[in-house]
Amino acid sequence: MPVLRRVCVFCGSSSGVHPGYVQAAQIVGGMLARESIGLVYGGGRTGLMGEVADAALRAGGEVIGVIPEHLQVREIAHTGLSDLRVVGNMHERKAMMADLADGFIGLPGGLGTVEEFFEIATWSQLGIHMKPLGLLNVRGYYDLVDAFLGHAVEEGFLREEHRALIAISNEPSILLAALRSFRPTNAEKWLARSER
Repeated sequence: MPVLRRVCVFCGSSSGVHPGYVQAAQIVGGMLARESIGLVYGGGRTGLMGEVADAALRAGGEVIGVIPEHLQVREIAHTGLSDLRVVGNMHERKAMMADLADGFIGLPGGLGTVEEFFEIATWSQLGIHMKPLGLLNVRGYYDLVDAFLGHAVEEGFLREEHRALIAISNEPSILLAALRSFRPTNAEKWLARSER
């Protein structure tokens, strides 16, 4: 069972059109702090990124932001964090966030959120890390992603055990419990038997 000292949260730099998205980010930030789990995130002060960070800080949690220099100079960086780390580019950002975290949660967001989450999921599939990950399905935001993953399994592009690497729940506490009970798969299963 993994020890979650810090969880990386990927989420939008926008707030979305429904207040439920902001509320979910605030719940997650507060929950992590109350569970004595540090928050690692993209270092921004806007949108869901700012909401999850502020909620964790209000609850007395550790919050580490990792932001590329080009975004910091545009004054998007959150200046009230426990620790703000400035890196050279987006690749360095993702690598540092992955190194700092023991697990990963994706909240609603756009292209950047989805790209970051699924890169981490791919690293899990390849055995680059053995850390738990999951999507918080706020207002059914990730229903179509869940359906796509099932379709990918049906069509032979994703193995069932790799689909199982990604927990999906609409309840923050249930998602956190899924991360805590995660059991990694064997990375060798990535290759079909005929390819070995």
